[in-house]
Amino acid sequence: MADLKYYDIILKPVITEKSMAAMEEKKYTFIVHTDATKNQIKEAVEKLFEGTKVEKVNTMNLEGKTRRRGRTSGKTAKTKKAIVKLTQDSKEIEIFEGL
Repeated sequence: MADLKYYDIILKPVITEKSMAAMEEKKYTFIVHTDATKNQIKEAVEKLFEGTKVEKVNTMNLEGKTRRRGRTSGKTAKTKKAIVKLTQDSKEIEIFEGL
């Protein structure tokens, strides 16, 4: 397993209708590094976004989809998705403001 720093763990936020609806419950969705653990994800969110306190983290491993181009077929890359729930007294995450 690679030595991951907190800034390497969170790759990008997931912006969908379902994830936007979950923000009302202080749940934020991110695409994370495939080797990241729940504790590492919690630490990364608390360090990257000042004033946030993570209550719990749920993760999902997503397999790559099969894609075809003519006769040849392949798979897209595997990804890992994390849903981070913040505590009630926690500050909001700024990157989702105004969406």
